Amino acid sequence: MPITELLKNDPLVVSNFYLEIDGAEIATLTEVSGLDIEVEVVESKQTGKAGQHQVMKSLGQAKPPGDLSVKRVAPLDIGNDPLWKWFNDIRDKGMKIGDRGGNRKNGSIVIYDTTNTEVARWNFFNGWPSKISNDAFTAGGTEAVSETITITIERLERKK
Repeated sequence: MPITELLKNDPLVVSNFYLEIDGAEIATLTEVSGLDIEVEVVESKQTGKAGQHQVMKSLGQAKPPGDLSVKRVAPLDIGNDPLWKWFNDIRDKGMKIGDRGGNRKNGSIVIYDTTNTEVARWNFFNGWPSKISNDAFTAGGTEAVSETITITIERLERKK
C-alpha cells in the first residue's frame, strides 16, 4: 500500500489550530469549544397492537448552533488586536437591528497538521464577539494570562 494511502487513515490531531475571520488569520488559539452541529430528534408516542407503548424517533430540523468559545494568550497591546478592535466596535458603536454588514463576520476554526497543511475546517456565519473574559489572576502565578472570547454565531458547518 502506498504511503499516501496510509496517511489518509491518520487521526485528526488537534495541536495546531487558528481562528480566521473573513479569510484572514487572526489568532493562534489554545482551546476551542462549541463546534457542535446537531439535528433535533422528534419523538412520537404510540400504542401498539397489544397495548404496548412505543416511541418512534424521527429526524427533525437542524438545531441552531450555540456560541463558540475560543481561548488564547491575551495580547499585550489590545489597540492593535483585531479581536479586541472588533469587540470594541460592537460594544462602543452598537449593532443596528438587522445588521448583516460590518459588525457580523464570517470565519473559521482551522486545524493544520505538522506540515502546516490544512486538515479540518469549521466555518461559522454572521458571528460577532459578545464577551471577552480573562482567567483568574493568582499571586505567585507564573503562567501567561489567557482570555476567552465568546463568538455568537448563526450557522456552523464542517467543510473538511
